[in-house]
Amino acid sequence: MTPPGRCDTRRFPRRDALLPVVVRAAGNRVAAGIRLNMADLSESGAFLQSNLLFEVGEALSLEIPLTTGEPLAARGRVAWVARGGGGKMPAGMGIEFEKLSPQDRRRLTQSLRRPAQPAGRKSA
Repeated sequence: MTPPGRCDTRRFPRRDALLPVVVRAAGNRVAAGIRLNMADLSESGAFLQSNLLFEVGEALSLEIPLTTGEPLAARGRVAWVARGGGGKMPAGMGIEFEKLSPQDRRRLTQSLRRPAQPAGRKSA
């Protein structure tokens, strides 16, 4: 999703992906995380729908369930925030991935190329 009034300058196409993502503020030593819904995903980032918003620039740790089976552990930064408020854009945050290993980037790319499946179903 692109925030209102901003031009879409993404390097990679986004794919709709309604997935539960576990989010933690980077450096937070609490084992539990916050479960948010991801609305879309690409090789460079994601949009997380939420009324609970982190600050722009804040570093986050994300655990993303991929269609390939094993979840992806990614680090990212909040690139922008949408506060919602009745417009077309739901409340949430644009997350830009940082420092994905080549192996994790491959896994993410492979997952994005597979057909979408309903949440909770495992691929064959």
